[in-house]
Parts: sequence; structure tokens; C-alpha cells
Amino acid sequence: MDEYDVEILAEPELESPVLIEGLPGVGHVGKLAAEHVLEELDSEVIARVYSTHFPPQVSVEDGRTELAHTEFTAVTTDSGPDVVVLTGDHQAQDNAGHYGLADTFLDVAERFGVERVFALGGVPTGELIEEYDVLGAATSDDLIDDLTEAGVDFREDEPAGGIVGVSGLLLGLGERRGFSAACLMGETSGYLVDPKSAQAVLEILQDVVGFEVDFASLEDRADEMEEVVRKIQEMEQSAQAPSDEDLRYIG
Repeated sequence: MDEYDVEILAEPELESPVLIEGLPGVGHVGKLAAEHVLEELDSEVIARVYSTHFPPQVSVEDGRTELAHTEFTAVTTDSGPDVVVLTGDHQAQDNAGHYGLADTFLDVAERFGVERVFALGGVPTGELIEEYDVLGAATSDDLIDDLTEAGVDFREDEPAGGIVGVSGLLLGLGERRGFSAACLMGETSGYLVDPKSAQAVLEILQDVVGFEVDFASLEDRADEMEEVVRKIQEMEQSAQAPSDEDLRYIG
């Protein structure tokens, strides 16, 4: 197998397509958001990318194996430009792989006529939060202005340390290749899978790109995660509270 192996599965006619990237990251925010788009809208897998920079493993479902890869899926929308969604279960394991895969992803995007790229991810706060802001970074002032108007928060020197992995490189390499690119990052504690943060990112994205999805299933997942958080908090409080037996030995 080649270092980067692209398999083209279909050649649909797409109208001014926009690339949305949602690979695993903090809180799985980007991955959740991208997969929700695919769950809610009609889609077709159009390409797969295999690489020796992915983990050396296969996934197994009902006994059937599949080599680690990422997928490009085309989504035809009723109210806006068509969308190409990049998803997968892995990112590269090394720096060279991150660069090589990002360039390969942009090659595929270019082949399908993409000019705008939105990378999705999470930015960790280190604590549980109630209000989910969406932070942004972009390759042009015009794009920053458009996203600011849509409710994206551009903060000086945030996220601290920049944007790592494919999400960052799609902006850096994409700008050098003439793509208009932005990264939308939902605030998240960073401790758990975060459907609420994914929904906050999607609410911005659907307004900017021009499609519409239902959030009922994401909200159900958010309720489940809130129950998990509640139980964790109860366990932490129980561990911190002294028992009666402990109190007998004080003083």
C-alpha cells in the first residue's frame, strides 16, 4: 500500500461544495458534529483515504474487518451549497503523517471542486460549563467578519498553543493553496464526549453554510451525558465527605 492511498468511489456533480472536517479530537466535538450531519441528511460516500500513518489496526463489526481509513461523504442540501464531509476514527500518529494527510485531504477536496473549508473541533476549558461559546480562527479578515456576525468568538491568543492536527493544517496548508478556511471550536470541559458543544458548533455552521438539521438525537445524547456527569459529581462528593467512623478519630 502507498503511504497515502486515495480510493475514489463516486464522481457526483456538486454545486459549489463546502468541505466540513470532523475527525477525533477534544470532546469528540468535531466528530460528533460531522457525523450528525451525515445522520440527518441524505449522503453518499465518494472517497476513502488509507495511510500507513494511521494506527496499524482494523475495525471489526459483526465479525467483518475494515482497514483504518477516513471517508469523504457528499451531502446534497436543499437550501445552500452542497457539502462534502470528512470523517474517520483516526488521525495520524506522527508529524509527517499529519502534514501528508492534510495535503492529501486538500487534494481530494480540490478534485471535487471545494473552495471553502470548515474544520470542526473542541477547545478544552478544564471545567464543566453551562454556556457553550464557539471560538474561531480563519484564513482571512473577510471570513472572520462573516463568522463574527454569525456568533463566533474570536479571542486574542486563543486557543493557547494554536490548533494542532489536521484541523490546524487544513487552515495553514489550505491558505497556501488558495482555499478559504476556518476552524470552529466548541468550548468543552475536555473530560467527556460532549454533544452540547457539538450542537453549538453545528448551530453556527448551518447558518454560515446554509443547511438545516434536526438536533433531537444530539439533545438526547446530551441528556445521557448530563446523567453521567451527575453521577460522577455524586461519587466525587461521597469520596470527599468524611464517614462517621472517620469523625470518631478527629481531635
